[in-house]
Amino acid sequence: MKYKLLVLDVDGTLLNNQKEVTPHTRKTLQQAQQMGTQVVLASGRPTHGLMSLAKELELDKYNGYVLSYNGGRIFDMKEGKLLFEKRVDPKMIPLLEKGANKNGFAIFTYYYDTILTNDPENPHIQAEAALNGMQVKGVENFSDAIDFAPCKVMLVSDDEEALVGLENHWKKRLAGTFDVFRSEPYFLEVVPQNIDKANTLGILLGTIGVQNEQVIAIGDGVCDITMIQSAGLGIAMGNAQYSVKRCTDYTTTSNEEDGVAKAIEEHIIAEIRRTTIPLDQLNAMAKHALMGNLGIQYTYASEDRVEATMPVDVRTRQPFGILHGGATLALAETVAGLGSLVLCQPDEIIVGMQVSGNHISSAHEGDTVRAVATAIHKGRTSHVWNVDVFTSTDKLVSSIRVVNSVLKKR
Repeated sequence: MKYKLLVLDVDGTLLNNQKEVTPHTRKTLQQAQQMGTQVVLASGRPTHGLMSLAKELELDKYNGYVLSYNGGRIFDMKEGKLLFEKRVDPKMIPLLEKGANKNGFAIFTYYYDTILTNDPENPHIQAEAALNGMQVKGVENFSDAIDFAPCKVMLVSDDEEALVGLENHWKKRLAGTFDVFRSEPYFLEVVPQNIDKANTLGILLGTIGVQNEQVIAIGDGVCDITMIQSAGLGIAMGNAQYSVKRCTDYTTTSNEEDGVAKAIEEHIIAEIRRTTIPLDQLNAMAKHALMGNLGIQYTYASEDRVEATMPVDVRTRQPFGILHGGATLALAETVAGLGSLVLCQPDEIIVGMQVSGNHISSAHEGDTVRAVATAIHKGRTSHVWNVDVFTSTDKLVSSIRVVNSVLKKR
């Protein structure tokens, strides 16, 4: 596929105004992941505030990632481990607190599932906690309470003019140590130098071996611009600011109109998925057959190519946790069988005649494998299909040859 990684801003992009993922967007994201596209949630939110959403979208199943704190951390959902983080030196906290106190601003930071602040009743801080499923804890002396290295520090005020004044002052004074910017009219963020979504995305790409040209990035805010510009295809939401749209290759519809889903359908799914074959109907019909019992789902079908996915779980693994060869052969026969059905005439039926496979490497429990069947012979009486089975990271697991016989109905 041309695009291997889909990077999504969250608020104003993936989520609608009710902070929800619509069923249409969820289904489209699942289909893209089943096709082999990895998903990254890139947000200014803390890691804790993104985990439930990442699990809802099954990023842990499809090798997805969470890029939190506007690039301060990268979390590998499948492995359940931190890949990268950069934190604020706690020795600098008194300076930041002094600036907040001098201007009468609230100040806060994140600690696991808790927001620590000098103003626990501040409505913006309360809203931030609710948004991320966190609790708020008030502290009398902020500098003394922060005895750890936070990912970022936030200042809060409804006095936008005063907030801008401090932002401009700190951009000069703290240059080389911190980056300072406003993420909302009432929020001033202080993060380690050179931390933004684009720079941290570059670290992720180097780690997983994906090129910038293989990335789609979608966002709506000024903080998304560098990320969008670094991607092979940068997309702005319909609700994005004009300055963001000016920096992108394409503008989709708004977050209230399934803009993310429409972008995926046009630039990922439509790349090789233009088909009139009712795959949803076929998948539903097979729910209680062998195909359904093994969790196999068709994702693409044409006269020359058929694809399907299958989870490596208790239904398809061997006792010691790797994909069963018999399940792999069943997957191959499933895709080749549909391919021959697409090719045959209304008065013809298909009978499987031969299947032979070479198992090259293993797929482990928790992965989802993808079968790609390609027609190499389309005769009047027989069809021959080559079926390659890959892990979600495109490692070849098996190469299988399937021969189907074409018979006339009696």
